[in-house]
Amino acid sequence: MRALFRPAFIGLIALRYGLDGLLLDSLRSPGLSLLGRVLATGRNLKAPRGQRLREALERLGPIFVKFGQMLSTRRDLLPHDVADELAKLQDRVPPFPSDESARLVEKALGKPISAVFKQFDTDPIASASIAQVHFAVLHDGREVAVKVLRPRMLEVIDDDLALMRTLAGWVERLWADGKRLKPREVVAEFDKYLHDELDLVREAANAAQLRRNMDGLDLVLVPEMVWDHCTPTVMVMERMNGVPISQMQRLREAGVDIKKLARDGVTIFFTQVFRDGFFHADMHPGNIQVSLDPRSFGRYIALDFGIIGTLTEVDKDYLAQNFIAFFHRDYKRVAELHIESGWVPATTRADELEGAVRTVCEPFFDRPLKEISLGQVLMRLFQISRRFNVEIQPQLVLLQKTLLNVEGLGRDLDPDLDLWSSAKPFLEKWMHEQIGVRGLFARLKREAPRYAKLLPELPRLIHKNLERGDQDLRQELRAILREQQRTNRTLSAALWVGLGFALGLGAAKLLLTLHEHGVW
Repeated sequence: MRALFRPAFIGLIALRYGLDGLLLDSLRSPGLSLLGRVLATGRNLKAPRGQRLREALERLGPIFVKFGQMLSTRRDLLPHDVADELAKLQDRVPPFPSDESARLVEKALGKPISAVFKQFDTDPIASASIAQVHFAVLHDGREVAVKVLRPRMLEVIDDDLALMRTLAGWVERLWADGKRLKPREVVAEFDKYLHDELDLVREAANAAQLRRNMDGLDLVLVPEMVWDHCTPTVMVMERMNGVPISQMQRLREAGVDIKKLARDGVTIFFTQVFRDGFFHADMHPGNIQVSLDPRSFGRYIALDFGIIGTLTEVDKDYLAQNFIAFFHRDYKRVAELHIESGWVPATTRADELEGAVRTVCEPFFDRPLKEISLGQVLMRLFQISRRFNVEIQPQLVLLQKTLLNVEGLGRDLDPDLDLWSSAKPFLEKWMHEQIGVRGLFARLKREAPRYAKLLPELPRLIHKNLERGDQDLRQELRAILREQQRTNRTLSAALWVGLGFALGLGAAKLLLTLHEHGVW
C-alpha cells in the first residue's frame, strides 16, 4: 500500500502547488501554456511560482529537497525568482519541534541534556533536509554545534528510493537510451550515499579524514569532532564562526578578496579530487562559510560531511588525463581515452569521436565563466554520448554533481573566473608528480613499510614454496625434462653419426691423396 500511496501523494502535491502548470509553461508553447492555465482553474495559486515550487519540494521530503538544493546553484538555468526561493532550501527547511530535538539528543547520548551541556540552545541555528543544528556549550567551556537527525527519516527515504528504483526500471526498459545510462546503477549509488548520510558517526569520520587531508593547505577549515558525544543520530563538533558565502556584500565590507576566494575554491576542489580522491560532494552555499577571524581570515569553512565522494587511482588518472587533454585542446587524445577506458565500444572510430568532441568544446575556450553554460555543454555532450553509445559511469555521478555546484558557486563569486586557466596549472603539476621521477619515489616511499616487512620473509617463503611445490608444475617440469632427455639423445646420436660420417670422409680423402702420390 505504501508503494502505491507515495506516487499518488507526489501527484497530489504537484497538483496542489500547480507544478503541472509550471512544467507546461516552461516548455514555451502557447498551446501548452493555455492547457496549464486551464488545469489551474479552481485552485488557489496566488503564491509566487518559486514559493510554490519550494513548498512542494519541502512537502515531498529530503530527496526532493536535495534536488532543489542542486537547482538553486544554477542561476544561469533558472529564473531569478525561482532560484532565490530554492536557495532557502539550503539551510532554512522548516525545523522539527525543539522539545523533540532535546528528547532525541538525550536518547542518543543516554544522559540528560544538563549532564552533557552547560548550555543548549533549543532554537536551531540551521535546519536542512536530513538534520538540524543547535549551538551548545560543554561543561569545559568549549563551544560546540550539535547536529540532530530528523526523526523517521529512514522510512521516508526508503519509500522514495523504492519509487526511484521502479522508475529507473521503466526507463531502462522503455527508453532507447535506458540501458546505456544505467539508471538502476545510478539510483543504487544515490541509495548508498543517502543511507551513509543517515549515519552521523560516518559523517564525523568523513569530517576527520577531510580535516587531516586539508591540514597544511591553509585554504579551508574543517571542524574537529567531539568523539565522546557522537552517535549514529547525534553528532557534536567544534562550533565554527563564519559568514555564509552567499552573503557576498557582508564579505566585501569585511575586506575579503572575493576573486581570490573564487580561485581558492577551484584549488580546494581539484586538490580533494585529484590529490586525495576524497572530496566534499555537497558543496552548495548552505554548507560553506568564510572565516573573518584574524587568524584564519578569508579561509573557507566546510560544513556537513554526510555526502563524500571517493575516486580510485584509475579514476583519478583517467580524469586528469582527460582534463589535460581538454586544456591542450587535444581532442584526439580525449577520444582515445574514451576508447581505451571502455566508455565507448572498441569499434568506435577515434577520428569521428574526436571531431564530435571538438565541435562541442572548441567554442567555449578562452571565455570567462559568465559566458559559459556548463548546462549547455553537458546537453551537447549528452547528444554526442547517445550517438557514440557512451556508457554512464555511476561512480562519477557525485563528481558531476559537485562540479555543477562548484561552477554555480564560482559564477556567484566571480563571473569573470576562467575555470580552465585556474585548473590547468594544478592538473599539470599533479600529473608531473604522479608520472615523473617524483611520483616514482613517492610510490616507493608509500610501499616501503610493506617491502620492509616482506623482504626478511622472502627467502623463507621461497624455500617453503619450493618444498611444497605444485603438483601440476612438477609434472610439467618432469615432462619437459623427459622431452629434453629425448632431444638430447637424438642430438647425441645425430652428433655421433655426423662425426662418424665426417671421419669416414676424412679417411677416404686421405687414402685418395696417398694413392695419387704413389704412396698407396
